[in-house]
Amino acid sequence: MAALFARSAARATTLAPRLALPKMAASPVITMKWSVVPVAATVRTAQQPLSRRLLATSALPEQPRLRLGSEAPNFQAKTTQGDIDFHTWLDKSWAILFSHPADFTPVCTTELGAFARLAPEFARRGVKMIGLSADDVGSHERWVGDIDEVAGARVSFPIIADADRRVAYLYDMVDAQGVANADAGRGPAPTIRSVFVIDPARKIRLTMAYPASTGRNAAEVLRVVDSLQTVDRSGVATPINWTPGDDVIVPPSVSTEDARKKFKDVREVKPYLRFAKV
Repeated sequence: MAALFARSAARATTLAPRLALPKMAASPVITMKWSVVPVAATVRTAQQPLSRRLLATSALPEQPRLRLGSEAPNFQAKTTQGDIDFHTWLDKSWAILFSHPADFTPVCTTELGAFARLAPEFARRGVKMIGLSADDVGSHERWVGDIDEVAGARVSFPIIADADRRVAYLYDMVDAQGVANADAGRGPAPTIRSVFVIDPARKIRLTMAYPASTGRNAAEVLRVVDSLQTVDRSGVATPINWTPGDDVIVPPSVSTEDARKKFKDVREVKPYLRFAKV
């Protein structure tokens, strides 16, 4: 036992110089602050994909989790109609934000032309339109001339310049392969064809996402706006392939008796499937 204590005492004496705090002069009093940099965290950041590191360093905005009912994220951008703050531009209107991969490309030219021709219909429903393409304003302004010529209609709505993909990342308008290519240093992620329908409360009410190879149906976007506005106005639901003038569906939460008071003519196919006119 004595030997054990002797060895322990000797070991403590050996360790003492390494454990002892540095001796400080009695006067003046100096306060020392230590900064600890977590090496593991630094390594993890360095190993992250390029797009994630860009997000972390604010080179690109942090992408929120967008769901139906989420508030549409705000941003500032240059457009073909001047600089905008998106929420200020929205004001208290319905709006459609739709993205395109690039200027002077065939599918995008036909799409923007179709939306330009339908612009009066969207305006009648109180809906603002705003496009986005991953090029600068100068390119957009030159491209608009082609769109007007091909479509036979003037592009009257603004187009956002998003060459740095800030809005594309903010709204997750990129596909997995595009992000993987960007992470591997093979150029910026191309923008997919996204559609966001936003209501006057700035809530995202409907989204659509298409690959770059597939053009959208502008009439379908108009149809879903009609559906959303009818649902809000009349407290109903709309069935498959519904268009204005068709029968609507009475929600299950409304009794048939109450539905008849509200809509008068109610057609009951099943207790849970009832149609009416609005």
